Amino acid sequence: MDYLLTNKDSWNKKVDLHIASEFYQQQKFLEGQSSLNSIETELIGLVKGKSILHLQCHFGQDSLSLQRMGAQVTGVDFSEQAILRAREVNEKLGLSAQFVCCDLYELSRFLDQEFDLVFTSYGTIGWLPDIHEWARLVSKFTRQGGRFILVEFHPLVWMFDDDLKYIKYSYFNREPIVEVENGSYADTTADIESTSITWNHSMSSVIDALLQEGFSLQTLKEYDYSPYYCFANMIEFESGKYRIKHLEDKIPLVYALSALKR
Repeated sequence: MDYLLTNKDSWNKKVDLHIASEFYQQQKFLEGQSSLNSIETELIGLVKGKSILHLQCHFGQDSLSLQRMGAQVTGVDFSEQAILRAREVNEKLGLSAQFVCCDLYELSRFLDQEFDLVFTSYGTIGWLPDIHEWARLVSKFTRQGGRFILVEFHPLVWMFDDDLKYIKYSYFNREPIVEVENGSYADTTADIESTSITWNHSMSSVIDALLQEGFSLQTLKEYDYSPYYCFANMIEFESGKYRIKHLEDKIPLVYALSALKR
């Protein structure tokens, strides 16, 4: 099974469903609401006048939120449908973000630029089989003295079954994980079925890959909540903060890091 074609088909199916979902609040976004969370904005800081590369941008909400903050943003995603919608919204809002549609590992064929900041967040690296090649790509597009920011669901979460009741998968990247999903995290009742192929990446493998590619770790944080209701059996314990009900605050759900390109 070709992981790239399989996953691309899955994401192409979900784009319009996600745009219409309550999860993404697209209408509020169009009216000016930022899609970014405090976890990432605290690390990103002021971006006015900076160039930003946003990897695996989906249909562009975060890219365009950063553009609204005064950055010049280039978003990248392999889903043709996602990039089509991102470009449509970019034009509708009168913004000047750029969007590139390609397999992330092939980005060098489509882009030749170094950026002040490279950014990716929430459910991105699990779609990539080779974390070292990913780190090489991140380094290539980050200027010397620039920063890379990753906000990601904690690898511990991906060890569990869908209901987060028991440990099903290895913490380490042992083999591809093939799953068939009904609906989507953005709308669990949606009448679509899709197959996904993903990989678990331990926190140490991610950090080690970045260190090997010339980055110095500045900040590493772990959070006992998710800003999204995207797993089973979640409760909102504070506004915009969710935990797994039966696991309470006992496990990390998200981690975030900032790294400086030496």
